[in-house]
Amino acid sequence: MSLRILIVGYGRMGKKIDALSTRCDCTIVERLDIHNNTSGVGMTAELLQDVDVAIDFSTAASTLVNLPRLAAAGVNVVIGTTGWNDQQVAMRQVVENAGIGVVVAANFSLGVNLFQGIVERASSLLRYHDDFDAWIHESHHAAKVDAPSGTALALEAAMRASDYTAAIDVASTRVGSIPGTHTVGFDGSFETITLTHTTRNRSTFARGALEAAQWVKGRQGWFTMRDVLGLDEQKE
Repeated sequence: MSLRILIVGYGRMGKKIDALSTRCDCTIVERLDIHNNTSGVGMTAELLQDVDVAIDFSTAASTLVNLPRLAAAGVNVVIGTTGWNDQQVAMRQVVENAGIGVVVAANFSLGVNLFQGIVERASSLLRYHDDFDAWIHESHHAAKVDAPSGTALALEAAMRASDYTAAIDVASTRVGSIPGTHTVGFDGSFETITLTHTTRNRSTFARGALEAAQWVKGRQGWFTMRDVLGLDEQKE
């Protein structure tokens, strides 16, 4: 049976998810945005009874309203909205009390999340070789405000979590309309190792969100894309 999805936030990502939904065996039940969901008024009991999973790419303030309403109706949620981490403890309690499942991620690209796993493994291997220094370089479109990107910072954190203790130089480029490129490199006295992930367009994030929605149906708990992809299971 086709997965019944509610899109919350109908900006660029919401529209991408809508466009890819039929290819992922999903049916869009409704599309909620500022015009029909101010303060969560669009999340009626009648609507939510027909929803398997909601995908929220709205705003931080809206997510804090949306999630409790969805939880109260027993609807599992995929959240790509950022900027509400200071309220995560309270939201996790809401999810636990309701017994629903939630996947939260700042980046839903399957490739980026798998790339992080590859970088973790490489860092774990190279931590024993003091003659290699590391760097991270990321490039994005000129309109992207934050630098370094959240993904670059997550890669750096993953390297440190792998006990890589050498210096890691992190640099950013903002130019043109680049969707996103991340390179992690290790440079030794006589050789260089580079790992690169390149995003071609935003459809990769929509596809990842839809895969997360398929995965979280029927589950209970607070999850990330690491859980969706089974990255920690593969390390065991």
